[in-house]
Parts: sequence; structure tokens; C-alpha cells
Amino acid sequence: MAEAWTAAPWPDDGGAAPPLRPLPGFAEAAHHVADFLARPVPAPAPDAPPEGVAPSPAEGDPAPLPFPSTGPHGHRARLREKLIGRGAEALADYELLEMLLFFAQPKGDTKPLAKAIINHFGSFAAVLAASQRDLFATPGLGMHGVAAIKLVQAAALKLARAEILSRPILNNWDRLMDYLNAVLVRERVEQFRVLFLDNRNHLIADEVQARGTVNHTPVYPREVVKRALELHASALILVHNHPSGDPTPSPEDVEMTNEVREAARVLSITLHDHVVVGNGRWVSLRREGLL
Repeated sequence: MAEAWTAAPWPDDGGAAPPLRPLPGFAEAAHHVADFLARPVPAPAPDAPPEGVAPSPAEGDPAPLPFPSTGPHGHRARLREKLIGRGAEALADYELLEMLLFFAQPKGDTKPLAKAIINHFGSFAAVLAASQRDLFATPGLGMHGVAAIKLVQAAALKLARAEILSRPILNNWDRLMDYLNAVLVRERVEQFRVLFLDNRNHLIADEVQARGTVNHTPVYPREVVKRALELHASALILVHNHPSGDPTPSPEDVEMTNEVREAARVLSITLHDHVVVGNGRWVSLRREGLL
């Protein structure tokens, strides 16, 4: 084994330095350190840049590229800066989805996946409104990605709903239609909802009463009125969607509306309207003179 040096015990010789004696295991290291310290330090070249500063390219060398890499390095930070500095309006739809997928994929380039998902569903809004089943069937999307998308949709619906809670429904009709479109416009089967209102026409509850097929939903007036009594509601607005996209009320829609109106009237509950939602359009039975 290699040897190192250590001092022997100090003798009583008037302060003379003790001799060194080898200690197993470190002799080679001691010799290397001594050799290193004995080397002369080279003087810097006259035109050398300060330490930590990149040298300038020599004459005739190509100029350095603005970006050392054309890959995704720094891309996420640039998108965040764009969002914070310029607002969401400065981002394309695929960039919004791309950033949303950051939470599902901590590393890697999410742009190709974001573009593929929007191409598949048709728009960013359609991605948010897509069913969990359809999202899970999309290549590249897993539990984390689907959860992130549905979380944003839930937040958007809660925000839209909050806009109609603060004032009477009948004085806030445009916001109500925005909310109902967001909730129903991309449903693939008929969904029958009831908005329960108090005596000042503020929203008490928005509940799904029934789900049906692509063109029919069974509605029971007795159940609608029973629920209104449980919530102490004074008025109702009926809402359902037409997955075909055409919001024109059918004869069955008109008949069912009149049945609910008569059942509610007996208990002094007012039916304000029945709204049918299609693909970006809606029809009010009251405005059409059908109620």
C-alpha cells in the first residue's frame, strides 16, 4: 500500500521541527499535491476575455446562432411569459391546450399532442366539453391529462354559473344562455334540466332531471313539481338540448311543457319558460308564443 507522511511526536529539543514518517495509504496523494503546487501558473493571453465571459468569434468564423438549439429547450418558459405578459388572447388554442398538458407531462414537448387532440375533436372548446370516455380513448391522453382537461371545464362552468347567481335570471338572459350553451351544446344525448328560482327570480338550483336518447327524454311533471316544493322554489325554467343541433321545439316538447305548467300552476309555482338548446343556437318557447 502507498504511504503518506505524518509528524513524529515532538521531542524536547528546543522547538526543532519533528521528522516526518510515512503513514500507510496516502503517500501517492501527497506526492501528487506536491507536484501540482510546484507547477508554474501560465500567464493569460493578452487578448483573453475575463473569466466567465464567452470568447468573441475569430475573424472569418460564422456568427453564433440566436438559439443554440431548435428543440423545445426553454419553450415552456417562453409560453408562460407570453401568457403572463400579453394575456391569454395572445395564445393560439393549441398553445392553451399545450400549456394545460404541462401539468400532465412535466417533461417533453406537448405541442404535437395538443394539435392532434384539437384536430380530433375540432376545437379547443370541444376538447374541454368532450366526455371522459372519448378523452381516454384519445391516443396520448392518460389519467393526468384527462383530469387536467375536465378540471378546466369544471372551472369554466362554475365561473359562468357564478355570473348568473348574483342577479335575477330574467334580467340576465344573455349570461344565462351563455351558461346553458356551455353546459349543453355538445351533449350527445338529450338532457332535461330545471332551473329552480326563488320569489325574486334568483337561481336556487340547476339540476338535471333526466337523460334520454339522441332524440327523446322522459319527463314526469309530478317529479318536477315535487322537487320544486322540496327546494321552496317559486318559479321554474325548463331547459333541454337537441343533439341534432336544431333547437326547433317538437310537438312533444310543447305538450310536455304545458303539462308541467299546469301541474306547477296548481301549487302556485310559475313556469317562466322552456328553452331548447341546439348547436350554438337556442329557442324560447315563450318568445315563440308556444307557452
